[in-house]
Amino acid sequence: MANAVQSGDIQFGDGADMLVVTPVEQVLKSPDEFLGKPLTVQGTITSVCKKKGCWMVLSSNNNQIRIKVNDGEMVFPFNSRNKIAFATGTLEALEMTQEKAVGYLSHLAEDAGQPFDQSSVVGDTVVYQLRPTGVTIKDVQSD
Repeated sequence: MANAVQSGDIQFGDGADMLVVTPVEQVLKSPDEFLGKPLTVQGTITSVCKKKGCWMVLSSNNNQIRIKVNDGEMVFPFNSRNKIAFATGTLEALEMTQEKAVGYLSHLAEDAGQPFDQSSVVGDTVVYQLRPTGVTIKDVQSD
């Protein structure tokens, strides 16, 4: 459920705690420090799930983090690409074999309408994503 916070801004869940923001690059540089702890990240929305709006990718300084909710929990608007978002939640580590990672990352690329090169996955991998309790998207315009 989204509630208007400010003209053009929308809030999901509890909304994001925008007082203490951890840079995405800091989270990804040492993710083990952040696992299971509440944190807020900020970035530009570069893609949104086209099927159910259940995930979005935030980019900041050439670093990306996926924000993922259970289907229907929050529905991120498809028209929010290129908007600034804040997401507060808990960092998760998804540990995968190479085979599982190829399938998972291929699926994500397909959902995002982007190409995927399976040779880019070498060995077992860990994918980090943020499970949010609150998200605030700045300046979303109504269609």
